Amino acid sequence: MGTKKHKPEEVVAKLRQVDVLVSQGQSVADAIRAIGVTEVTYYRWRKEFGGLKSDQVRRMKELETEKQRLRKAIADLTLDKLILQEAARGNF
Repeated sequence: MGTKKHKPEEVVAKLRQVDVLVSQGQSVADAIRAIGVTEVTYYRWRKEFGGLKSDQVRRMKELETEKQRLRKAIADLTLDKLILQEAARGNF
């Protein structure tokens, strides 16, 4: 069985759906089964996206992407700096 990559907005909607089902009297396990994910996935999502709204989740994902891009740029620049330092010392 293949895995499905849920978008952050879908995750928030499914978490809200579980909250609604639980408030209507269903057990948490039944509500989780109703949205079609495993309990592990549900609790991981709740830990990551717990009290966030859709726009906040979208912004968080954009910031994480930007952070990865900046880290890669820093790594590249650090490597260039080390190469130049070695060349300046005459150890080439």
